[in-house]
Amino acid sequence: MRRWSIIAGGVTGMILLTAVLTVLYGLDRFEQPGPLEADTIILVPRGAGVETISRRLKDEGVIDDPFIFRIGVWLSGATRDLQAGEYLFLIGTSMRGAMDVLRSGKPFTRRLTLPEGLTSAEAVVLIAGAEALEGDVGETPAEGSLLPETYHYVRGDSRMELVLRMQRPLKQTLDDLWLRRAPGLPLKDKQEAVILASIVEKETGVPEERPLVASVFVNRLRAGMRLQSDPTVAYGITGGSGPLGRPLTRQDLQTPSPYNTYLNDGLPPGPISNPGRAAIEAVLGPAETEYLYFVASGKGGHAFAKTLAEHNRNVEQWRKTRDAQN
Repeated sequence: MRRWSIIAGGVTGMILLTAVLTVLYGLDRFEQPGPLEADTIILVPRGAGVETISRRLKDEGVIDDPFIFRIGVWLSGATRDLQAGEYLFLIGTSMRGAMDVLRSGKPFTRRLTLPEGLTSAEAVVLIAGAEALEGDVGETPAEGSLLPETYHYVRGDSRMELVLRMQRPLKQTLDDLWLRRAPGLPLKDKQEAVILASIVEKETGVPEERPLVASVFVNRLRAGMRLQSDPTVAYGITGGSGPLGRPLTRQDLQTPSPYNTYLNDGLPPGPISNPGRAAIEAVLGPAETEYLYFVASGKGGHAFAKTLAEHNRNVEQWRKTRDAQN
């Protein structure tokens, strides 16, 4: 009888030792780096339980043992803490790391950059094509009402709400810069500032030139000269639907349009793009110059002039540079 008791005790001890070793092995596996070979974004649907989630993680290569993952989650008391959403799992994420990501409730954040100088129609196309947003944009927002910058969002956010988020900082930015505007500007209100900034934005892509280009238009407005801005004419033709796609012709410059600043005095009736903060700053704090003209230099920037004679020489130089390049 004693012999059988010893054997039974030995068997029980072996079972307990095996169980302990199994648990220790499982815990070690739970903490070790996983098999994921590249950062991966995974969508966990609403209502998914631990078993469904573990299979999804296995299928996506985040973990290699769903059973150990489920046991680890259970031992961690996190069975009810795993949240639905879209998450980013980094290379080599451990099972514990995967569990922590799902417990955090912090979904993967996406980015959408609205470049300076896009029209509202072009912005709508950009937003409509953005991945993981939901719903329609709605009506095309007013030209010049969006602030170009990078916006963050998560899967399921509304396109319409994103548009509103692009409009709110524009108003705040304009309010702030208007209070610090240079004295004596020929701009009667904030809307006129946006209109002129939208022209400056389309005239140059060189950041340091914006205050100079702004000074030309401010000087022209003060002198009662027409702005003679090519981008305004192009906007009058396209209505902001997109780039004109060809050079302006002499006939274009002579075609009546509310946006033809070769034919009309003062500013056009509205913005021709969505200007960025730097362009608005340039318009409300332009460089102090006597420039009245500018033309492309043929070297990526512009040549500025105080007189028509000087401007004509710059135009001739630009033509020579253009012909040489061609």
